[in-house]
Amino acid sequence: MMKIEEVLKTDKFENDYHKAVLNIVYTSNYVNGLLKVPLSKQKVTLQQYNILRILRGQYPSPATVNLIKERLLDHMSDVSRIIDRLVEKQLVSRKVCPSDRRAVDICITDKGLALLEKLDPLMSVHSVLDNNLTDEECLQLNYLLDKLRG
Repeated sequence: MMKIEEVLKTDKFENDYHKAVLNIVYTSNYVNGLLKVPLSKQKVTLQQYNILRILRGQYPSPATVNLIKERLLDHMSDVSRIIDRLVEKQLVSRKVCPSDRRAVDICITDKGLALLEKLDPLMSVHSVLDNNLTDEECLQLNYLLDKLRG
């Protein structure tokens, strides 16, 4: 087990809350790094992958840009540009909504579904958590993270 003190090469924290925040940020970056490895081999970003998963969850129904924004793990403002890149890669399609011509329907394509099927087994961090946490500790971690967000 590598403690945050060893990673940051310091034991000087304002208090345990300060240490916890640094630990959360560092761990978030660590997990993101693990997830980015298989994605980069497929030339897909974490945000693009997240949008593809949202669209797969909606499939075969379309999603709007607003629905995608609501469900994103990382709430960023450039969802439209990310969707543009996914359209260029033919992983999603974009069509004017027949019932509301002001709205745009976004759907995952067969190519997008195939990519997710290929990525699914590679995107699991279960083995990292499984090697380091018991089932009970994982439940406790989820409880504490939910509690932290209020």
